[in-house]
Amino acid sequence: MNPLPTYADVVAASERIQGHAHKTPVLTSRTVDEQFGAQVFFKCENLQRMGAFKFRGGFNALAKFTPEQRRLGVVAFSSGNHAQAIALSARILGIPATIVMPKDAPAAKVAATKGYGGTVVLYDRYTEDREQIGRELADKHGLTLIPPYDHADVLAGQGTAAKELVEEVGPLDAFFAPLGGGGLLSGSALALRALAPDCSIYGVEPEAGNDGQQSFRKGAIVNIEVPKTIADGAQTQHLGAITFPLIQRDVTDILTASDAELVDCMGFLASRMKLVVEPTGCLGFAAARRMKGELKGRKVGVLLSGGNVDMARFASLLAAAG
Repeated sequence: MNPLPTYADVVAASERIQGHAHKTPVLTSRTVDEQFGAQVFFKCENLQRMGAFKFRGGFNALAKFTPEQRRLGVVAFSSGNHAQAIALSARILGIPATIVMPKDAPAAKVAATKGYGGTVVLYDRYTEDREQIGRELADKHGLTLIPPYDHADVLAGQGTAAKELVEEVGPLDAFFAPLGGGGLLSGSALALRALAPDCSIYGVEPEAGNDGQQSFRKGAIVNIEVPKTIADGAQTQHLGAITFPLIQRDVTDILTASDAELVDCMGFLASRMKLVVEPTGCLGFAAARRMKGELKGRKVGVLLSGGNVDMARFASLLAAAG
């Protein structure tokens, strides 16, 4: 097995994506600080290009392609944000992109992926294997497969967001990020262990899909059925062979949040901070709110991972919550 990525890979990714990825803003809320009795810093990756942190890892991976890889093209599979990240990165770099997406992916994410020039291949997430479809397309057409999280260049790129956060606000005492397949969390952990070694690092999954938490407790990767949750960006069934050992080594704990908590956070962020954040993007904030009693007097980082949600769905989720 290849050696695990290191913080040096995050630094190299940071240089590679400079001028292409946005250096997203870090926002604060006096209301949140008062509720927590702490300093809370929100890294707003919902304001990243294509609306999510995924652009960082996607661009970093594609920027390392050889001329031959660029000519033949890339294939990726994704429920939405990685799809858009690869499609947009490929367009910028002049690489043909094929994206395997579930039939029930949010319409806005499919439309955006096509809008960035990606060729979309649809599949049924409950009966078909997207990884197998991706591998078959790669083999048939000579494409390079870039998975959404279990890839050294992808996770190194994702870690640049946490790197920017610490460079802007200084070392943190606690950090919360959403957890799907583990690319964002493992990349963030590489950055944080280098820049804020004493920071407590928490990954947060949907309650219905806590495979990462189970894996963390068991010490081995646990596979689950596709979870039914509004956090569509975290409907993963297992952690990755690269992301899991990094999470095991560097992360403090894996927490969960309910769909109801995610909707509550979406409403708060929209009304009080004027931020549109998709359900998955609220996972870290939801867990931090639940833990706020333990965070008093501390310096807390919360990564808002994305803002790609259909406006009609956003409104209906908030309306249903009353």
